Amino acid sequence: MQEQLLLQHPPIYPWLQRLPDTCRVQLLCSRRDNIQIYLRAEPDNEEQLIAMQVVGQRASYTVFQAEFPWDEANPSSLYLFKLVFDGQQLWLAADGQHSYIPPRDVHFKVARLAKNQPPAWTYDQIFYQIFPDRFFQGNPALAQQAAHQYPSSVTKKWGEPIDRTQAAQAFYGGDLPGIQKKLAYLQNQLGVTALYLNPIFSSGSNHRYDTEDYFQVDARLGGNAAFAELMKEVRQRSMRLILDAVVNHTSDNHPWFNRDGRHGIEGAYQNVSSPYRHWYSFSAEHDYCSWKGHQHLPVLDMAVPAVQEMVYQGNQSILRFWMRPPYAIDGWRFDVLHMLGEGRGAGNNAHYVREFRRVMQEENPQSYVLGEQFNEATRWLQGEQEDGAMNYYGFAHPVRAWLAQQDLSYDPIQIDSALLDDWLTQSRVRIPYANQLAQLNLLDSHDTVRFLTLLQGDTARMQLAVALLMTYPGIPCIYYGDEIGMEGGNDPDCRRCFDWDTANWNRPLFDAYQHLIVLRKQRAELRHGAFLSIYAQADVFMFARFTEQQACVIAINRGAAAQSITAQADQMLDFLGMPHDGWQQIDLPHGSPLNNQASHVWPITSLPAYSVQIWLNQVTAA
Repeated sequence: MQEQLLLQHPPIYPWLQRLPDTCRVQLLCSRRDNIQIYLRAEPDNEEQLIAMQVVGQRASYTVFQAEFPWDEANPSSLYLFKLVFDGQQLWLAADGQHSYIPPRDVHFKVARLAKNQPPAWTYDQIFYQIFPDRFFQGNPALAQQAAHQYPSSVTKKWGEPIDRTQAAQAFYGGDLPGIQKKLAYLQNQLGVTALYLNPIFSSGSNHRYDTEDYFQVDARLGGNAAFAELMKEVRQRSMRLILDAVVNHTSDNHPWFNRDGRHGIEGAYQNVSSPYRHWYSFSAEHDYCSWKGHQHLPVLDMAVPAVQEMVYQGNQSILRFWMRPPYAIDGWRFDVLHMLGEGRGAGNNAHYVREFRRVMQEENPQSYVLGEQFNEATRWLQGEQEDGAMNYYGFAHPVRAWLAQQDLSYDPIQIDSALLDDWLTQSRVRIPYANQLAQLNLLDSHDTVRFLTLLQGDTARMQLAVALLMTYPGIPCIYYGDEIGMEGGNDPDCRRCFDWDTANWNRPLFDAYQHLIVLRKQRAELRHGAFLSIYAQADVFMFARFTEQQACVIAINRGAAAQSITAQADQMLDFLGMPHDGWQQIDLPHGSPLNNQASHVWPITSLPAYSVQIWLNQVTAA
């Protein structure tokens, strides 16, 4: 019977060090003698086995170290560990131990070049997504001034119920001055550090995913001047802001297409001789490629040099324009980035995503490239394309399945904690860990049912979800109003107006958000640390986040009854160099805010129903 070794390679410093010509890695192993350990790499697509040497001790575990040469032909270098002992072998990959060499997609991955690493500032952020028309009205005159431009638009009173028959035409008057006036709330009361705004450019709809002018902020939102003022205060507050880029398609009323003839030029739809005709893909005079068959959203053909020049390549391109003063945004969230490409499909998609990244880094080497993918985004997250994705596949979906028993299509699904752990692991290990830390983790968005609504208004279970959001590897993103208990069904109901009457707020939930955000800001391991699954059975999920200096353990019980824990916790603590005493315990009980408890001795033995316990300590072993 093969001996069970405890092995760990945390893919962060000091256990992973990127050097100019090599990458230095360390492996922690519970066995020291009578064992050979090799670091396996493929610097030229051929296997290279490098003997690892003992360089130290961490608690009762031996530290082995070696360096491998970079794979200079690919954006990320792959590596894993081979152990030979007692006439048998064992392999350690990013997803755990194997009896034989596992496939390459689960090997550890690390980017060599700085340009293929996510910007370091992203790891420290608390993002907040705002649907501009529904957050706050700062200047009522803006809505009145712009209403005449679109006769089909309907003006609504703030907080009036959503009418699905007017899904895109109903305007409630939220604007950029309103966002600016609420920056103090976002930063000082809630703890937000970065904003992601849904589209703000000129459009006939409230969602603005049908752009009519990429160089003008919608007049109803305040125009370019209001955005410049917003960015000025964002900078003064040392906050960050990214915008939504919708460059896969335009509105059919964009001057380039001009389906209804509203503009004084001949658009692609009106005349086969239009200079913009070849910017879109037509198969007949009025038969063209549109996004998912929606005729009001004609798709741009990225193969056309003029489209490339306009979108990203030119000196005055869309992407460059908003990354320069007086705006100087910190990055772009690209709508349906995986669908963008040549002709009627997503042809040559990777090339264009790389080009977007190149152009953005020319304007700002620390810009954030964020993609929208509802499904697995692994191939876009290897270093040379996206920094992170809206992490539906690797966070929102499994958390929804575990806590709400629904998948992204709202079909029933049943998973226990072991399956949750496996789902999270399989998505996490297929990308470089640096990119995992830059994934935009979310519970819901403008495209989904509100998470609290999925939970049928259950605050206790919502607090569990928020705890995962703030402690799991990646950048937490709060959809506006989630923190006060806003609910909403499918689009457009998930886009209700923010309720600024604090008497209506879900105070226990708001308190949980506040305290967990403070905790995340205080603890470096929650922002930069490695991840270790400790216990995942039935209704209990327990994991550690740790750096060389600090560690915390998060234990969550989703069940309606208290749960006993029979984890081999002592081994895990010893393994990570954590002491068994001196722990600070933080509880998140049903309907109550976080409460700091007195110092405790490890381990956790029982978790109350619907509860979170977070244990904090300093690592003492070097």
